[in-house]
Amino acid sequence: MNSLDTKDYIIFFIYFVAVAGYGWWIYKKKKSTSSASKDYFLAEGSLTWWAIGASLISSNISAEQFVGMSGSGFKIGLAIATYEWMAALTLIIVAVFFIPVYLKNKIYTMPQFLHQRYNGTVAMVMAIFWLLLYVIVNLTSILYLGAIAISGVSGIDLNWAMIGLAVFAIFITLGGMKVIGYTSVVQVFFLVLGGLATTYIALDQVATHFGTPGILSGFKQMISSAPDHFNMILPKTNSNYIDLPGLSVLIGGMWIVNLNYWGCNQYIVQRALGADLKTARTGILFAAFLKLLMPVLIVLPGIAAFVLFQEKSGDFASINNPDKSYPVLLNLLPVGVKGLSFAALSAAVVASLAGKVNSIATIFTLDIYKNVFNKEASEKKLVVIGKVTVIVSMILGVVIAPHLGMDKKGGFQYIQEYTGFVSPGIFAMFILGFFWRKTTSNAALFATIGGFIFSVLFKVLPSFVNLKFLYPIGFAVPNDASNGVYEIPFLDRMGLVFVICIIGMYIISMIENRKGLRVNALEVDTKMFKSSPGFIAGSVIIMGILAALYTIFW
Repeated sequence: MNSLDTKDYIIFFIYFVAVAGYGWWIYKKKKSTSSASKDYFLAEGSLTWWAIGASLISSNISAEQFVGMSGSGFKIGLAIATYEWMAALTLIIVAVFFIPVYLKNKIYTMPQFLHQRYNGTVAMVMAIFWLLLYVIVNLTSILYLGAIAISGVSGIDLNWAMIGLAVFAIFITLGGMKVIGYTSVVQVFFLVLGGLATTYIALDQVATHFGTPGILSGFKQMISSAPDHFNMILPKTNSNYIDLPGLSVLIGGMWIVNLNYWGCNQYIVQRALGADLKTARTGILFAAFLKLLMPVLIVLPGIAAFVLFQEKSGDFASINNPDKSYPVLLNLLPVGVKGLSFAALSAAVVASLAGKVNSIATIFTLDIYKNVFNKEASEKKLVVIGKVTVIVSMILGVVIAPHLGMDKKGGFQYIQEYTGFVSPGIFAMFILGFFWRKTTSNAALFATIGGFIFSVLFKVLPSFVNLKFLYPIGFAVPNDASNGVYEIPFLDRMGLVFVICIIGMYIISMIENRKGLRVNALEVDTKMFKSSPGFIAGSVIIMGILAALYTIFW
């Protein structure tokens, strides 16, 4: 039943008041010694390690995970968890190698990095691109998918659900990164608690259906009933190989997806840029530990729904879209617990919205408004512009979201399709900009523009060339058994474009270096990457857990 009881609404109201009240208290009480703009956009020197870690997770986990990734658990199985578990290892790499470079060179935004490392042209082109991507792709997808989930559980009209989420997120965001960071701790608490409740219900439903009480019995029954849903590495004969192509999730394109997202993304990196190195690293390590838990909250319920769907059990028998599996589970929760899980889902969406729109405001205010429209803007003026940008971008998101066709192609696929065309080029531009002093501005432009062109080329190539000859090595698979067209898997395509961008950047840079072109290198030395014993110990534990998980579920 897609409606909430009065008790559920009371629990949600308590959650709303608790988060809003705590945010207001932080806004009024937490002092900062930094400038007004840096305090608002970065919470410079204000966030603790646990606030940074919680903010990273709450900004990352949203409706596309709860709805989309749970749906992928239904359709594909545990293999989709590679996005979460590989992210844990990626976060360690970002903490060790990326964050020190940003902090040492006083980088606060990604366009600022591009301006400092390359030139103003590269920075402005990417600032405008990021704004368009964040508003039209990311913000709209979070709003729309979140509203679908909220509407599916509560029965609230879809448009009103979007408006409600937007208003709540604006309220949190107007307090700045400091409020976002600390309220994220509350958001993550609700997210984990509500997620665990849903997972418990899912496993219990499986156990009850098969007459073997206990959630451990339910988990064992899931493995027994759907063994193919517990393979982390898919063979090329699997119909989902095109989405998760075998070992590419360990040694191929998955690295491009994760390193670009966690290391070169204003939306994510911004959480750590206002802290000192030790605090930033500890917070990122905390986020990595939380990442290990996410598949338990998100993927397992989807697999449980698939098992019950196979058994034609109750409401699960009528699931006609994998993305509907999580809302079906939520509607089975008892009164009170459903309100808690509803609050958790709302927390995930609102935290992601707040983080995303804060990043939009940061880029527009510091990289476009201050550099183009008002170079002498006061600190107070910059904060006002940032707040106006928050409201305007959220209104645009609400207006645009229903018209992008996400309901037809799926929100998760919508995000991947549009960001995946540019991720290889952006990551190539960043990684060489970090660690190769000879990289030139023209090489960076080649990666940005050329990377996009090559991504589009490899996407449409199967329409003109029969790639069946690549099937034996798993580099092309049929995208539709009826038409005989063989397509390069998405992750492999990203890896191929990344290699082309690196080679192209190297050639262009070497040619321009011979001409004596001046390069703006960053300040980098090996001492920056030295880690504390505690951080190393935590990293080893995470890598050990990951090795065990992949060994068990290979």
